[in-house]
Amino acid sequence: MDLYEYQARDMFEAHGVPVLGGEVAVTPEEAFAAAQRVGAKSGGVVVVKAQVKTGGRGKAGGVKVAKSPEEAQALAAQILGMDIKGHTVKKVMIAEGAKIAEEYYFGLLLDRTNRTYLAMCSKEGGMDIETLAVEHPEKLARIAVDAIDGLDEAKAREIIAAAGFDEADVPALVNVLVTLGDVYAGEDATLVEVNPLVKMEDGQIVALDGKVTLDDNAGSVTPSTRSSSTTR
Repeated sequence: MDLYEYQARDMFEAHGVPVLGGEVAVTPEEAFAAAQRVGAKSGGVVVVKAQVKTGGRGKAGGVKVAKSPEEAQALAAQILGMDIKGHTVKKVMIAEGAKIAEEYYFGLLLDRTNRTYLAMCSKEGGMDIETLAVEHPEKLARIAVDAIDGLDEAKAREIIAAAGFDEADVPALVNVLVTLGDVYAGEDATLVEVNPLVKMEDGQIVALDGKVTLDDNAGSVTPSTRSSSTTR
């Protein structure tokens, strides 16, 4: 079962993964109110993001930056009801604006062929990972993760080294990757992906956009019982 981005964000936050503020809105008026609250933390800048279970939102016009609550309301009015690859947008997330220095990629998924987990990591985040894997495979580190041991500190350091990160960023990246591993194991996930995982101008590492797929066979627990809603 795929989660919406806002559900993944809540799940990350519940586990201690660094995230930015975000609230869900289903009407332009709710988007206005959410932008007032969320934007207070980022100088009034927010991102209005269509909540659909498909990629390509940005290219389709489903992700827009707003510099005021009024602009957020107007953009939400445009995005709500939009069709993105056959998915109708019924909710938007009003996300805190970010001062980004660098964008990375991280994913942890189930490798059914080898009966283990596979971590993928790159300093080239923000772009389509399938495109990166085909056009620049050398920039995408692929590291097997033992299903019993999980993603511990030693494995996180191995992944980070393979991806070629600067030594100064290693401690913060280790903490984030290990915590994302906790999300994967603790939530019975088959995929935990962050694209982009960003380095902020102040050096903080933040999961800016998350994708989570849960194992349908893991039990009857639903996302609503695993994590709280961002709706205020």
